[in-house]
Amino acid sequence: MTIWNLGSINADMIYDVPHLPGPGETLSANRLDQFLGGKGANMSVASARAGARTAHIGAVGPDGRWARDRLTEYGVDTRHIAVAEVPTGHAIIAVDAEGENNIILFQGANHAISQDQLGQALSSAEPGDLLVMQNETNLQVEAAKMGRELGLTVCYAAAPFQADAVQAVLPYLDFLILNEIEAEQLQQATGQTVSDLTVQHVIVTLGSQGARYFHNGADSDFPAHKVQAVDTTGAGDTFTGYVLAGMDRGMPMAQAITQANRAAALMVTRHGTADVIPDLKEVREAQLG
Repeated sequence: MTIWNLGSINADMIYDVPHLPGPGETLSANRLDQFLGGKGANMSVASARAGARTAHIGAVGPDGRWARDRLTEYGVDTRHIAVAEVPTGHAIIAVDAEGENNIILFQGANHAISQDQLGQALSSAEPGDLLVMQNETNLQVEAAKMGRELGLTVCYAAAPFQADAVQAVLPYLDFLILNEIEAEQLQQATGQTVSDLTVQHVIVTLGSQGARYFHNGADSDFPAHKVQAVDTTGAGDTFTGYVLAGMDRGMPMAQAITQANRAAALMVTRHGTADVIPDLKEVREAQLG
């Protein structure tokens, strides 16, 4: 089958800093690296490297053709990535010595995706294919509705978190993934706990503690591997991409999550985003705690 990803594409500018800057603070960075990023691009690369056929629906600016070319190099179908008349999205990311980060996003071309472009892409989708979205593009609700009508498995990664955005797509979802803080924010907005949601599959990621999977009123915990993190940027996207690839390949969810935990653990030991996401061979062979 195919994973269709309505997803963001960013240039990630990552600054290595001694500590995360406070309000009004001017801070000298130790190093600057630029990577392909955006939650959407990260997930597309992760699912492709995990062995799934992945088609990306998105947009870059005239300055972003390199990003489309790089996605192609990583095995992603880029035929449905348009070139818009606005700049490519980008992120300014500060990473401290413990691997924690803060991020400033500029949406750019990620919000220039057209309805015609979306419809043309999904006209090639087959029932049973997966459709995934994040909250970094436009047309999320339209895509979710279209996915449901076409018989796709509709998936949503609820980040960057906005309660209204999640609530707008909830009626169409088969799979929802969010972190522990986002789950609490969603509960505050809706009055429902994660286990109350009518979504068939829900995963709450717990950072260094692993992940919790909710299905049909039951929940299961999957502990994380103990590694020395140097950069947590993109780890959640890597986890999601690997889970989706596992679902696409027919893995039991427990096996898909276990493999995704291994991929995320390996990812946090590396500096960077999409360009350093591990492939399936690396994930299987990695010696992890």
